[in-house]
Amino acid sequence: MTLYIGREASKLWKRFCSETTTEINLLLDNWKYLLAGLIFQYIHGLAARGVHYLHRPGPTLQDLGFYILPEIGKDKAYISETVFTFVFLSFVLWTFHPFIFKSKKIYTVLVWCRVLAFLVASQALRIITFYSTQLPGPNYHCREGSKLARLPKPHSALEVFLINFPRGVIYGCGDLIFSSHMIFTLVFVLTYQKYGTKSCIKHFAWLVAIVQSLLIVASRKHYTVDVVVAWYTVSLVVFFIDKKLAELPDRSSGNLPMLLPLSTKDKDDKSKEENHKLLNGNSVDPADWRLRTQVNGKIQEDANGIHDNAMNGA
Repeated sequence: MTLYIGREASKLWKRFCSETTTEINLLLDNWKYLLAGLIFQYIHGLAARGVHYLHRPGPTLQDLGFYILPEIGKDKAYISETVFTFVFLSFVLWTFHPFIFKSKKIYTVLVWCRVLAFLVASQALRIITFYSTQLPGPNYHCREGSKLARLPKPHSALEVFLINFPRGVIYGCGDLIFSSHMIFTLVFVLTYQKYGTKSCIKHFAWLVAIVQSLLIVASRKHYTVDVVVAWYTVSLVVFFIDKKLAELPDRSSGNLPMLLPLSTKDKDDKSKEENHKLLNGNSVDPADWRLRTQVNGKIQEDANGIHDNAMNGA
């Protein structure tokens, strides 16, 4: 038993070291994309903090979801945060599973480059929407009479840029029309839907996303329209950006991609240029000619044989 454990531990360590080397190589080539995505997370938090200074509390707007779903109360508002934390941590752990498990489909660095691209596009649209129209927040700390509903004028720019994390993020007001929690949840679920391997987990993830949507409305953290807009906007953003990005490399091939695949346009342009050269009789890379000769060699030999037989018969 001890020998078996030692052997498996040795295999796990070798797998971890090998995966670490691979991911470091990818990180050296793609760190700019990751850094830009992380910086935008701060910009998104800063924008949400800025709109809080513009927030003016008022009567809660009429909302169909508020009529249908019972209010769970201020003391149970933590439930939706707990569900979101579960989704967030589960997805992060899944993206790092190639370091441990033998069966793997993704590269951690490349998946996070893709996820951050989805998040940045969705959050940029969110910033535009809540700065375009400020609505009175439905959350308990955003209502009239709450000390947190309005922020006093900042004494310095540093007070704004520090965004009072995490309290300033949790008790923000005014960043409506688009649910931030649903952006993260849907991006994570859609990403696992495409690159995950367990169908039962995929179904469970969609169920959790629906429950999260209902909890956000029931806890009065957002209006129902904020959740509805997030559902179709994030889905569209992920769909169109995913179409622009090239497919992630298949891990079963064993090839190590050294750059983040940005688009298939370059591949299409190269293919069109090559076909154009062939049609015009121009030279192409000799390696390509050799490849075509190997592929079509049997057909050429058969064709030559038929021609020779026809000549001999004549």
